[in-house]
Amino acid sequence: MLPLLSAAQPTQLITSARPNSDRSADSAGRSASEHQFIDGSASESATDATENQAVLNVLPLFGERTKTAAQIDYEVHFLSDCDQNFSSRQEASKFFADRGWDYISDGQLDTAAYRFNLAWLLNHNNVDAYWGLGVVCYQKEKLPDAIRMLKRGLAVADSNVVLMTDLATVQIKYYQVKQQKDDLAEAEQHLLKAVAINPRSADPYQKLSLVNYMKGEYSKAWEYLHQARSLDLSAIDLTFLNDLLARHPDPKGVFK
Repeated sequence: MLPLLSAAQPTQLITSARPNSDRSADSAGRSASEHQFIDGSASESATDATENQAVLNVLPLFGERTKTAAQIDYEVHFLSDCDQNFSSRQEASKFFADRGWDYISDGQLDTAAYRFNLAWLLNHNNVDAYWGLGVVCYQKEKLPDAIRMLKRGLAVADSNVVLMTDLATVQIKYYQVKQQKDDLAEAEQHLLKAVAINPRSADPYQKLSLVNYMKGEYSKAWEYLHQARSLDLSAIDLTFLNDLLARHPDPKGVFK
């Protein structure tokens, strides 16, 4: 039976919470009026499809469906309000993405998804919009959607090591569920690229160790584990370490 590495199984990914210090003072000041700002736009638009819209609001990228007249009307009012309240749509997009990370931290996943959708509506090149939606989908155990969103984010920020590692983490978990070798192969490629870009990041090495364990390549698994250990001992997952020891002794004799 394959190990379920604890680092690949949590309710949060690496980036599922952002520190409050990331907020600008201006953004913090707007937080109190956040709901009023959104609700104000909604009140000016058509309300006959409110229930259906509420469902779409929490689907990744609003469900990527053909927009109704009510949706278009809402978006026009929302974007107009943002144009009046922010210096640019990029700034507005960052504001709503920041709120999305805050709601993830609070466990309010549907509200977070809606904020990330609004961030995407304002700026299709905001990597946090896709990234945040990927984290939301991951926490909801919707792994194919999580992978799809994280890949969309990586298309925008193709050298982001942490995003690559998050994507690989989800692909590893999906491999554990579906046993499709392509998922594990893709995860490995993302991790190899991550360590090539930043060889001082421990977490990709830890994940590469797991990938090689799953492939039955225990010597390589130990090699990557020791690379992770040399960078950050706290990155080592003890449950996985014990599983690896049970299959193959540590060639360096560090762990017994």
